[in-house]
Amino acid sequence: MTPRASALVLACAAATLALPASAQLRVSPQIAPGPRVDSGPRSADYIVAVVNSEPITNNEVRTRVLRFEQQLTQQGSALPSRNDLARLVLERLISEKAQLQLAQENGIHIDDSQVDQAEAAVARQYDMDVPQLRRQLAAEGVSLASFRQDLRNQITLTRLRQREVESRVRVSEADIDQYIREQQGATDAAATELNIGHILVAVPENAGEQQVRELQAKAQRVQERARAGEDFAGLARQFSDVPGAAASGGQMGMRGADRYPPLFVDAVRSLPVGGVANVVRSGAGFHVLKVLEKHQGGLPGVEVTQSHARHILLRTGPQLTEVQARDKLMDFKRRIDAGRADFGQLARENSQDASALRNGDLGWSNPGNFVPEFEDAMNALAPGQVSDPVVSRFGVHLIQLVERRQAKLSEREQRDVIRNMVREKKLDEAYAQWAQEVRGKAYVEFRDPPT
Repeated sequence: MTPRASALVLACAAATLALPASAQLRVSPQIAPGPRVDSGPRSADYIVAVVNSEPITNNEVRTRVLRFEQQLTQQGSALPSRNDLARLVLERLISEKAQLQLAQENGIHIDDSQVDQAEAAVARQYDMDVPQLRRQLAAEGVSLASFRQDLRNQITLTRLRQREVESRVRVSEADIDQYIREQQGATDAAATELNIGHILVAVPENAGEQQVRELQAKAQRVQERARAGEDFAGLARQFSDVPGAAASGGQMGMRGADRYPPLFVDAVRSLPVGGVANVVRSGAGFHVLKVLEKHQGGLPGVEVTQSHARHILLRTGPQLTEVQARDKLMDFKRRIDAGRADFGQLARENSQDASALRNGDLGWSNPGNFVPEFEDAMNALAPGQVSDPVVSRFGVHLIQLVERRQAKLSEREQRDVIRNMVREKKLDEAYAQWAQEVRGKAYVEFRDPPT
């Protein structure tokens, strides 16, 4: 298996065991197929638990455990014991089963068009088109049907959580003031926000000493070029074995230091913005790390990347199904791309929200202003480009990115960014409480322990 292919099969949406609720409340384009469960001798499958008469099998637990171990290894994080991880995975599977059953009781149905959208997002994340992604899945022994079912389950869970959890969350001005006071007085790692540039030179399993030395030397050459001032994004596109590096330029994104692998945080702790760390080694290979941004106190930076977009929104209901809305918007996209129609005019005539009066113009937006599925699609566009139809809880959107810019935030805008941060924190708490309630109402029978 090549390093790139090996990296591609590390994560599946259904294996996000350690993500906070705010991350789970979205169907992320970072979903990727999971590995085949073919290491070691295979034993007969058996039931380890039953959730409201629906079984969970040992192979389900084993597959999730392997995926999570591989994710942690690539990140350079410490691995828990196999028994502890199996118990964690089993509890997560029980929780998911109970939530999926609740979604079915509430009539939440995800059609194929929504799964198609998620599959296309996965392909974009890994610099592929959908046929290439499917060939990669087949090469890794991953069933397309099971992969799409994982996507369908995750979209279902997202819709259920949006319906049940988001209505519980409110953020007041007092909440924002309290958060600012807490973060300004904080001194621990969680109060430091970092955006780290990351290049992975992957080391294959069972690599010999000579190959390891060669790969280490390669990583050190990349590090030297980065320290000499060469464009880090260009180096990431050329050398990194991390999936999606070509699209991200190696940027891992602004987040609290506690949400980075400790190996990475320790390596960059004393570096200023622009500093490049010494090469570090993990189970996945050699890492070249650069501090792209750093903010103390957990408060947002005064400068952000803003996006200027416009959209056409079609609301679904008895008169217009989701499939019909997607088909109509795809026809709009084809006409716009062919130069036979104007986006603004179509928005003015068809968009079912107040932006229709402005030719669909949404103005300049800061990160976090839109729902995740909309923002993910918008962020993947180049200026002037039109997205495929995007489904959100508001309906189906066609999005055009007009332009991007770097901008300093006013005090009011900084408070808006903080509002989103506080809301994410409250979503975590609300989700944890809600998930416990759903889990507590389920009848669970434990059978033989997983192995």
